[in-house]
Amino acid sequence: MTYIRTVPVESATGQLKEIYDGDIRAEGKVANHTLALSLRPEVIAAYRQLNRAIRAHLDQRRYELITTVAAARLRCRY
Repeated sequence: MTYIRTVPVESATGQLKEIYDGDIRAEGKVANHTLALSLRPEVIAAYRQLNRAIRAHLDQRRYELITTVAAARLRCRY
């Protein structure tokens, strides 16, 4: 059970349905961060565009290292 309102997968339409379908194709499920922002699909799209722009200039290993260090610094176990 979540503490925030989300749009259930079976209720998604339009842009949000496309985003959900993309998550399911890529990961086999809708990602938690996608669900958390489901009331604002335009924010999901903007975040993903920003993420792609950042990653375009980094190799996978460096991106993962930066992500791991940032998570450790923020004490995020997720």
